[in-house]
Amino acid sequence: MRTLTYFVATSIDGFIAEADGTFDRFPLQGDHIDAMIAELPETLPGAAREHFGLSGAGRFDTVLEGRRTHEVGLAAGVADAYPHLRHLVFSTTLGTVDPAIELVTSDPLTRVRALKEEPGGDIWLCGGGALAAALLPEIDEFVIKVNPLMMGTGIR
Repeated sequence: MRTLTYFVATSIDGFIAEADGTFDRFPLQGDHIDAMIAELPETLPGAAREHFGLSGAGRFDTVLEGRRTHEVGLAAGVADAYPHLRHLVFSTTLGTVDPAIELVTSDPLTRVRALKEEPGGDIWLCGGGALAAALLPEIDEFVIKVNPLMMGTGIR
């Protein structure tokens, strides 16, 4: 069976994003990027992978996002931030997504349980506190990247 890993960044004071859902204050440079390139290169967005000359598969072959996390990329003009992965977005309000992305409008737990039974690599739950809460019974592993900053407010 495939493993579902919730890999999320947080501030020291426990915020995963600004109140508006953005996470611009999290550093994009530093030792943690070297570790991500070495250990989890598939978790970098397509543009970053291109910048670092990364290709090929890694541990994860599938990424899951909630609507709010997905919309951060859309606001930046990126329709599919992870073109190198099977990409599912969970939303009951989005009308459409990029054709390469699977839009899931049904029960997240049911879809993820079925997904875990399919052959393939591990599954990465990317950000999204609300989706993580809904999928908590199916999360097998937590990887929490603590950023060296205090945000004070935002989304926990």
